[in-house]
Amino acid sequence: MNRIKTDICVIGAGSGGLSVAAGAVQMGADVVLLEGHKMGGDCLNYGCVPSKALLAAGHKAHAMGQGAFGVTGGAVSADYAAAKDHVAATIAAIEPHDSQERFEGLGVKVIRELGRFTGHDTVLAGDTEITARRFVIATGSRPFVPPIPGLADVPYLTNETIFDLRERPEHLIVIGGGPIGMEMAQAHRRLGCEVTVLEGAKALGKDDPELAEIALENLRAEGIRIIEGAMVSEVSGSEGTIAVTTEDGTRHEGTHLLVAVGRTVNIDRLELHKAGVERAGGGVKVDSSLRSPTNRRVYAIGDAAGGLQFTHVAGYHAGVIIRQMLMGLPSKARTDHIPWATYTDPEIAQVGLTEAEAREAHGKKLTVVRFPYSGNDRAIATGQTTGLIKVMVVKGRPVGASIVGAQAGELIQLWALAIANKLKMGAIAAMVAPYPTLGEINKRAAGAYFSPKLFDSPWVKRIVRLVQRF
Repeated sequence: MNRIKTDICVIGAGSGGLSVAAGAVQMGADVVLLEGHKMGGDCLNYGCVPSKALLAAGHKAHAMGQGAFGVTGGAVSADYAAAKDHVAATIAAIEPHDSQERFEGLGVKVIRELGRFTGHDTVLAGDTEITARRFVIATGSRPFVPPIPGLADVPYLTNETIFDLRERPEHLIVIGGGPIGMEMAQAHRRLGCEVTVLEGAKALGKDDPELAEIALENLRAEGIRIIEGAMVSEVSGSEGTIAVTTEDGTRHEGTHLLVAVGRTVNIDRLELHKAGVERAGGGVKVDSSLRSPTNRRVYAIGDAAGGLQFTHVAGYHAGVIIRQMLMGLPSKARTDHIPWATYTDPEIAQVGLTEAEAREAHGKKLTVVRFPYSGNDRAIATGQTTGLIKVMVVKGRPVGASIVGAQAGELIQLWALAIANKLKMGAIAAMVAPYPTLGEINKRAAGAYFSPKLFDSPWVKRIVRLVQRF
């Protein structure tokens, strides 16, 4: 058996683990990185990257088929296999950045084996035992497959397999109306598939319901059947002929089935008990510093930490623990400034509290300001007037922002900056945005907060009249 002693052992080469490994080794630490599957993890190979590439193909097909601004649209023939070639090319272009070769070039010891704990300070990966001062669990998550009767006996897809599909589905049934399900539904509809989405509760249910409904209305208008309150009771059929029955007895038939009902954290093979590490919330039990309270050598980041499951959260967590492990500085993770986006058309983006959450937390202290895309000159010029922004403000500071519309994922970043740095609405209002841009929507929302104070105040009018006398 090979034995290695190191400063930091990172388990998992997804976005969070790679960020820790790269940062730590370049700052002078000895690092061992374990990965039993693909470098780059879910985000590069099965998640963010391939899904956005397929959405881009669908967007191109949709745009070419639509007539606008004096340009006549027409029938578009979408080559599904070629769209998947674009997905593969996108992954291949990014892959070198996450590759074993790159990280070995940085000085990281990369072992392509799964790791499991054998003690409080040891992990076994293949025939190598690693003893480390610190361990970072960055194992990510995988698709959750619910115990639906009959599901195990029929062919079904998840986000880990759908990007390998080369023949276009005639009719795709999607179980799950969350971000993954809705993004794949729209991409496939725009590439020429019939699509039915079955959601047991409310589609896009984690987003502001007013904004979610705007997006869902657009998806339905494109021909996607979205059935809410449809709990699946049984799945049957065979390849090319799938039937999904819901609890009300309705039978939905299609050629392919995508299961997109959530994620399961990859910690079941780590043998955490041998390291004295406890579980909680579906992941590793950690404190606000992302450290195990029962084994101070162990940290967990990203999905493994049991909280928000986003690639950018894993990257943020990496920075939090690097400050602790390498610099000895106190550092705690927070969630109030974490944004997220769903890349349907229109996009939905959120940071901080939704309107409902803010009303519950702050009551009468809350002010909600709104501004529609239809009031933005750039949106009018480009035909992108569907959408709006809502900003939740308490004592002059934004505590949340919700956006639905074109480039919502880009626009939300200003509010993430404001909330992270506790900026006031005056800072946003003082910003000068180039004209005409969609970014002016943010400035106009800030202006909407101050407008009543300026234009409806009798005191302001008295002061103005007084000044005019001189």
